[in-house]
Amino acid sequence: MEQLLFSLNATVPVFLVMVIGYLLKQFRVVDEPFVKTLNRFNYRITLPVLLFRDIAESDFYGVWDTRYVLYCFFVTLVSIIVIWAVVGLCYRDKDRLGEFVQAAYRSSAAVLGIAFIQNIYGSSGMAPLMIIGTVPLYNIAAVLVLSFTGPSAHGLDKASLKSAVKGILTNPIIIGILLGMIASACHITFPAMLSRTIGNIASLATPLALLGLGAGFEGRRALKQIRPTAAASFIKLILLPAIFLPLAVRLGFTTEKLVAILIMLGSPTTVSCYIMAKNMGHEGTLTSSVVVSTTFFSSVTLTLWLFVLRSMGLI
Repeated sequence: MEQLLFSLNATVPVFLVMVIGYLLKQFRVVDEPFVKTLNRFNYRITLPVLLFRDIAESDFYGVWDTRYVLYCFFVTLVSIIVIWAVVGLCYRDKDRLGEFVQAAYRSSAAVLGIAFIQNIYGSSGMAPLMIIGTVPLYNIAAVLVLSFTGPSAHGLDKASLKSAVKGILTNPIIIGILLGMIASACHITFPAMLSRTIGNIASLATPLALLGLGAGFEGRRALKQIRPTAAASFIKLILLPAIFLPLAVRLGFTTEKLVAILIMLGSPTTVSCYIMAKNMGHEGTLTSSVVVSTTFFSSVTLTLWLFVLRSMGLI
């Protein structure tokens, strides 16, 4: 019972804030333009500031783990390649193949990942290192997958590749992490007034991000493309964690590192998948359905995974 309560305390508060965001949208306290502005504000300001603060206040040389970053990178790379290869052979609807592949591997590592880890440990923990190993690869792979699949597939062009590279180099979250690493490595200290200001902005990140996710939730879309939605959701929430979590444990990753790996593998599909799919000429219906499905069911699956890991004394 103690392990179950730990797992529920780690996940339920996160999803309750999302439910509040959803209800605010339903009761028209907030509208669509507000939600879009809120999500953009979180992505560009509060989340980068939160990551910057947590890294800047930590011991960079003590926190950095090359083996851990490489593990996150290669697990993500293997997942993408295997999913693309297997689904390419089995999935008949080639127009939606790219949407399926992207939705099955791409996690909400920054938003929900940070929320979960912060809820458990009080800070972003190992999330920044996990993000470094995964987010750039997420973006590059998404461009490749969506360029070579879909109704208007034309292969990878110079414009798409240039856009992907620019997106990575200008990603506010990556910039926040890198600046935090520099501040930590150089032992930069900030005046009390500036430090408190940074802390106040950082404290907004998690609740506002969760409210934005909840307000943007569209349940009706999950009713479309039920079979591929179920398959992609199963891969995202159950299959990937079942394969790679035991390997992470075998390699000695525990506590915050293991929770970050769980988020990398088993958190819901990020909303940015839908935006990228639409912008690259794909229909987007399957992607939005997987986003909704994984967001809904992850409240159960993440609780169960945390319960298992807690029961085994790994977190």
